[in-house]
Amino acid sequence: MIGRSPARPYKLLSVLLRYPDERLAAAHDEVAAAVAELPRRAPEKAPLERFLRHLLATPPRRLAEEYVETFDLRRRSGLYLGWYLHGDTRKRGLALLRLKRLYAAAGLEPTAAELPDYLPLVLEFAALAPEGAGELVLRQHRPALELLRARLHELESPYACLLDAVCAGLPRLSPVERERVRRLAAEGPPTEQVGLEPFAPPEVMPAEARR
Repeated sequence: MIGRSPARPYKLLSVLLRYPDERLAAAHDEVAAAVAELPRRAPEKAPLERFLRHLLATPPRRLAEEYVETFDLRRRSGLYLGWYLHGDTRKRGLALLRLKRLYAAAGLEPTAAELPDYLPLVLEFAALAPEGAGELVLRQHRPALELLRARLHELESPYACLLDAVCAGLPRLSPVERERVRRLAAEGPPTEQVGLEPFAPPEVMPAEARR
């Protein structure tokens, strides 16, 4: 279920950022072992240990409620990274199409249920991609990651630990990235007033959204 990444625990983070279903409940020992096996100096280890304590101490039903309240009912803490950067605009549609093609080249075939900028899917790609490619995609979405991370800390969500872990393995923010994060936080995602077309090309939209 979790697998191993030679550099960063992207697959583990992908699993933990998905809806906490019965498979996750059955894999608690495997998750704990994967966290324990991280090198002592790995920057992701401490935040993952904090999240693991919450995971093991919280009843499955409460975990599910927490997840829905955090990610499904609040758009400002949603897991679709492209929305933070592009809003529901044509530019996001083009970015989704590029991601889908990148995934296909790496042998990753997303299900029709999720858009390519869904963070657990981005992390799954990072775990599978050739060296450097996964980090490059995460760095391209770094302002979105930082906005989501800040929002989760604002909500005092235990999932903030997982965003801390994702960002801990990336280089420090550049001045340009910091300014973009500041601007997006102040202004919100871009908007588009022209036309009524869907924000993504049909081939990257979930099947139900194309009906």
